Amino acid sequence: MPMTGAHPFRQLSAISQLGWLLPKLAKAKRVKGISLALLKATALELTILTGHLLLYPSGMAQERRTPPLQPPPDAPRLPPDARPPVLLLHGFIDNRSVFVLLRRALAKDGGRRVESLNYSPLTCDIHTAAELLGRHIEELCERTGHARVDIVGHSLGGLIARYYAQRLGGDVRVRTLVTLGTPHTGTRVAPLADAHPIVRQMRPGSAVIEELKEPAPGCRTHFVSFWSDLDQIMDPLETACVDHPDLTAQNIRVTGIGHLALPVHPAVANGIIQALDLAHPGTDAKGAPGGLTVA
Repeated sequence: MPMTGAHPFRQLSAISQLGWLLPKLAKAKRVKGISLALLKATALELTILTGHLLLYPSGMAQERRTPPLQPPPDAPRLPPDARPPVLLLHGFIDNRSVFVLLRRALAKDGGRRVESLNYSPLTCDIHTAAELLGRHIEELCERTGHARVDIVGHSLGGLIARYYAQRLGGDVRVRTLVTLGTPHTGTRVAPLADAHPIVRQMRPGSAVIEELKEPAPGCRTHFVSFWSDLDQIMDPLETACVDHPDLTAQNIRVTGIGHLALPVHPAVANGIIQALDLAHPGTDAKGAPGGLTVA
């Protein structure tokens, strides 16, 4: 069953994001001595949102899936790329167009195989979305010949991928999960958005969040979470960190940008590439960046 984007939700996405960002900017202007970094980050968020709205139609259709080209039988055999393919999973009321720049950076890094996946904004349940993700990953592994994949998930996309890896046995297939501004323990932002069932599942104390707190012994997926100190969507900010005694996880603080910039900024893209290269299940990946400061 394919996951698809939907055009009628484009303007709802804009309204939702602006509803969260504009009050922050207005408050920033009222507070005497407010951090210049917050003002710059909020202005950047609005700029990125404008650009993303222009790109949104280009990402509404599901990506075409093509098997790798097979060389002629008499061609010399090259060693296979040991790195698994990377699957990109977008956030709430969004689509794969948010990853245009990140995808380009990943593809340039030694020719990684990178694919993206749309799930429907009509999706009302994280468990259901995770099951659909699992079926797509099985198809991806069969098509590419790889036993495992890496996933980069922005916001809700990271939560769906974590649920798949931690609760549905997906750690067999997911080597590394990188999350960007994902509410791992729930976010309290924008209470009016509770009309959408999947937003309610992203609240602290929801059934999904409580499930993710349960024991996960032997989970083979390595988790790398990028969280921003100026993320207007994460409330509290630390909810974007993975904190679980049974999970191998690294939390990387990003200083100077907000929620929408995480899948766009080149410094974060470089950090993701480094984390994917260094992260291995069952290790601490000590060579990975501990933090990123974006001027």
